Amino acid sequence: MELMAGRSVGSGHVYPNSYALVVSIETSTLNWYLGNNRPMLVTNCIFRMGGAAILLSNRPSDRGRSKYQLLQTVRTHKGFDDKSYGCVLQEEDEAKTTGVTLSKDVMAVAGEALRTNIMTLGPLVLPMSEQLLFFATLVARKIFKVKIKPYIPDFKLAFEHFCIHAGGRAVLDELEKSLELTEWHMEPSRMTLYRFGNTSSSSLWYELAYTEAKGRIKKGDRTWQIAFGSGFKCNSAVWRALRTIDPSKEKINVWTDEIDDFPVHVPIVQRIGS
Repeated sequence: MELMAGRSVGSGHVYPNSYALVVSIETSTLNWYLGNNRPMLVTNCIFRMGGAAILLSNRPSDRGRSKYQLLQTVRTHKGFDDKSYGCVLQEEDEAKTTGVTLSKDVMAVAGEALRTNIMTLGPLVLPMSEQLLFFATLVARKIFKVKIKPYIPDFKLAFEHFCIHAGGRAVLDELEKSLELTEWHMEPSRMTLYRFGNTSSSSLWYELAYTEAKGRIKKGDRTWQIAFGSGFKCNSAVWRALRTIDPSKEKINVWTDEIDDFPVHVPIVQRIGS
């Protein structure tokens, strides 16, 4: 359980001097498919059980012992769009067996949700120089019809660490390319996927724990967590480290006993005939 200082929690309400316990978990048994429809069997293969509990506080007295401060959250929900709503859908097959269907559009839908989320988050975290470059490129393309590529802001100027939803290798590859991240930035996400599989939203906390266990978190460092979900949703959370995390002095986390064995090389597995 991590103690973190952050904003008050509630549906638009303020609850001063409060705690909030946030549990991120993937319980694949709830949606385990027992039928014979092949597209619905996919979810049985790509998800694994996992979970993490995070303690949030807005009590001023807790700041001295907290690890992080929550700076920003951005939630993008595309449920109004039929393609987004239907790309991950729980339904019954022909035999009335309930399962989850993943559409072939899921990657395209995820990309659109991510772009919308980044467009909202960017002005809140990026330095002014990056915002001006992005705005100038947008004006040139939309108003003056100049045929130039959209400017991709350098988010490495806003964040030291990235925790990306470990939903699969293709997801991580695409985000590494789109955000122009390095292997070092992607290491926590790739090693989490390798070691624990796709544990949905809880993978973000496994990744942050990996970064801590490696001794990478320094006071003032900013971490961007990016997660995806059905709906279709894309959520971001931005944290700032309130102190340097010394792994030798911290309580044991899920990586502590084996962190020296990572990173490992993960070979690319090609399909037969490819």
